[in-house]
Amino acid sequence: MGRPLLQTDRNARLLIDVFRGGVKAREFQIHDFVVMPDHVHMLISVLGDKSIETAMQLIKGRFSYRIKKEYGYVGEVWQKGFSECRVSDERSFLAHRAYIAENPVKAGLVETVRDYPYCFTNLAREKAAGAKARPSL
Repeated sequence: MGRPLLQTDRNARLLIDVFRGGVKAREFQIHDFVVMPDHVHMLISVLGDKSIETAMQLIKGRFSYRIKKEYGYVGEVWQKGFSECRVSDERSFLAHRAYIAENPVKAGLVETVRDYPYCFTNLAREKAAGAKARPSL
């Protein structure tokens, strides 16, 4: 709906937590994403007999439920529907990843993608850094 609902750290991280829950439940696999202030881009694969429509219903529904329950948000959260583009081969996959990664830079939010906290690349880097910082058993 064009509202910058995802511009706050709290809301962006809530959506990312919803992504993690779906991945952990093996409902879909996320290859890349970026949470922008008023929209999100995701590169996902659906698992099992799930459809992309089902995966999007789960993500949108869970985020809507949680933002209303946990933070008292009132109103519509998502626009109806979503845009879908099928990835046909490795070249297409890499092109989509590049588009997703550059989205915050093109929008003028950061100078480099490394500076944007709400994307797959930076969260994977943070996770790896945390794993390296833990003492081995």
